[in-house]
Amino acid sequence: QLQLVESGGDLVQPGGSLRLSCAASSGFTLRNYAIGWFRQAPGKKREGVSCITSTAGNLDYAYSVKCRFTISRDNAKNTVYLQMNSLKPEDTAVYSCYAERPFPIWGKGTLVTVSS
Repeated sequence: QLQLVESGGDLVQPGGSLRLSCAASSGFTLRNYAIGWFRQAPGKKREGVSCITSTAGNLDYAYSVKCRFTISRDNAKNTVYLQMNSLKPEDTAVYSCYAERPFPIWGKGTLVTVSS
């Protein structure tokens, strides 16, 4: 079964850091596909955060996280990461990873809470 599973969400102080992971199930070769990170805060629409192409040749970030977050992938571990630094309360959201191919698939999400 093709699945994406996020992990790494936690309660963190403002200014702190977290690394989120998006791991693919066996048989799902994540290295072949572009992956995006999205987030949805309570009462708000889901927004794109970052994306990475299959070759990692292109990376993109939302303005709100640019210079603070870094997306990367480890093909040996079949995992995509989102390193989040200098976290702000407004970063609080459920973070989900997404693959458009071979068919649209979302992870269930991991909760990031930034609060003092």
